[in-house]
Amino acid sequence: MARITAEDCLVVVPNMYELVLVATKRTRQLYRGADPLVRSRNRVHVTALREIAANKVRAAIPEASNGLDDEEENPIAELNALN
Repeated sequence: MARITAEDCLVVVPNMYELVLVATKRTRQLYRGADPLVRSRNRVHVTALREIAANKVRAAIPEASNGLDDEEENPIAELNALN
């Protein structure tokens, strides 16, 4: 397999800061036992980048809240796996 670069992922996620958040969240999911969406023999962070470059995961931006929630505010509420 060819090397994966951040530029490959920036085609799918145009904002580099959002890319960092998406990659971090997906890496944690994979580390905790989530099934990978692409075949890879790499470490979990490389697998997460491969999934992003293959357009298999995307960020779900939460709707604006009124600030009454006790939960921690997170710019990316969850990652949706595309099958």
